[in-house]
Amino acid sequence: MDHFTPTTDPVLNSVAWSAIVGLLPLLTFFILLAVVKTKAHVAGAAALLVALFVGIAAFHMPAGLAILSATQGGVFGAFPVLWIVVMAVWLYQVTVLSGRFEDLRRVFDAIGGGDVRLQAVLVAFCFGGLLEALAGFGAPVAITATMLLALGLPPLRAAAAVLVANTAPVAFGAMAIPITTAAGLTGLHATDVASIVGRQAPLLATFVPLILLFIIDGRRGLKDCWPAALVVGASFAVAQFLCSNYFSYELTDILASLVGLGAAVVFFRLWKPKGSEAARGRLGDAAVAAGTAAGGRDDHRGNATVATVEKTADGGLTPSRTWLALFPYFLVIVVFGIAKLWKLGVDLPAFLAATDVKIPWPILHDALVNAEGKPVSSTVYSFQWLSSPGTLLLITGLLVALVYSKYDDGGRFRLSVGDAVLEIGRTIVKMRWAGLTIITVLALAYVMNNSGQTVSIGTWLAGTGSFFAFLSPVLGWLGTAVTGSDTSANALFAKLQQTAGMKAGIDPNLLVAANTSGGVVGKLISPQNLAIAATAVNMDGQESVILRKVVGWSVALLLVLCTLAFLQSTPVLGWMLP
Repeated sequence: MDHFTPTTDPVLNSVAWSAIVGLLPLLTFFILLAVVKTKAHVAGAAALLVALFVGIAAFHMPAGLAILSATQGGVFGAFPVLWIVVMAVWLYQVTVLSGRFEDLRRVFDAIGGGDVRLQAVLVAFCFGGLLEALAGFGAPVAITATMLLALGLPPLRAAAAVLVANTAPVAFGAMAIPITTAAGLTGLHATDVASIVGRQAPLLATFVPLILLFIIDGRRGLKDCWPAALVVGASFAVAQFLCSNYFSYELTDILASLVGLGAAVVFFRLWKPKGSEAARGRLGDAAVAAGTAAGGRDDHRGNATVATVEKTADGGLTPSRTWLALFPYFLVIVVFGIAKLWKLGVDLPAFLAATDVKIPWPILHDALVNAEGKPVSSTVYSFQWLSSPGTLLLITGLLVALVYSKYDDGGRFRLSVGDAVLEIGRTIVKMRWAGLTIITVLALAYVMNNSGQTVSIGTWLAGTGSFFAFLSPVLGWLGTAVTGSDTSANALFAKLQQTAGMKAGIDPNLLVAANTSGGVVGKLISPQNLAIAATAVNMDGQESVILRKVVGWSVALLLVLCTLAFLQSTPVLGWMLP
């Protein structure tokens, strides 16, 4: 097969016209999803077909190479991306099957200084951050919304609170798969991108708990409880910065969530909130009744399953039950910490990296070349069978299942390792359509990247010069708002951001990070998350009501990120970058 080198102006010898034609696959995807309201995997498949047609007809890519690009993107979407997500959801499901999830919820009930508003902040922000780190895909919204109803919040406030809370953790969600995906598509170092995201997202994290207080109880909530909210947000932000820059970026949300929760527990020993009883009264008896009803049902909606209260109702929390409820999250930190940092006697990170299998994609690797005639690095597929975060999560889940099977408290928390393993298959089946969306979106991204469509769009946008740094987060915001996934937004736009940055003389790592950070504030207005939130709080069909409640926060936080990214590209805040 002949060699192919992408160009930026194949349509009428014009970069602008080439970029406009190159936008057709993205427009197809967004219109089908947001306007026609098709299923995400259907929109992804249709957009992939358009990308193949544009790549072959307009960008003159050989049909065989275009199809091979799609296959490589699809395989990358399946492994490691989908593998990580499935294992993260499965680990959460292990806690549900064992009944330990209900004990975890009781842990949150026992803290919060006896104030329902602060309990809600800890559940939505800290526990939601843990779920985002391990599961994502709507699980944090569905689960924490139900828990907030059980605490006594009115449905609309509960829905709005969990959507806003599900912002700061998103960039590092599902073991930081948005960043891993962006790095895999651009060839940038994931640690470099994560380091910059860790200097943007913490700004949001510091103030999100204060916003949650305002949503839950207005100005009175802020007046009564702002010190605790600031402590939680600041401790979360500091841990997010330190972990993403100096420890393991995959563990950022897990560690930050636990640090935020721990800081709250310590702070509540020194400080007590004001107006707790009055606040509970303001939230209303009807909300309390609705929360009681919601707390004791099996909820199989969305992507999450909430365990019933009855499974662990006999007996109260004991130190051992509290520890076992928290055990999976501590074990994840230990396993990932060893895999990433252990160098005593054996350099374990180097050993794991050495097990990766590098596979030059057949035919495509030799045929797709750069302007110098050399094969491009993106056509080499890395099969991370042992070093993948998904495999580490599998090991963690098996250890958790083994411990839970040995300590079942007289059968009340019965879970065998066999049942846990069978749940892997059920998780795969449950996530089949979400998985198909991931695969098609990544196949679409690879076709657009390899054919030159993304490069043309990036070159065109780079014509805005240094101002593109301000617009950069908008692309991530738009992509996540439409797809419901920061990972998908990075799959669509990471290469474009890199190209625009190189053309405009802006650090590509900054722009890819800005795309990721912009996506976090797009998720709270995504149709997928709005639907999950509405269903979880019994407001089916009232997504537009919830949207009006949160869209202002989304736009305001986006403007903050746009300004931050722009200033980081200048000497004004350039010192913030690594």
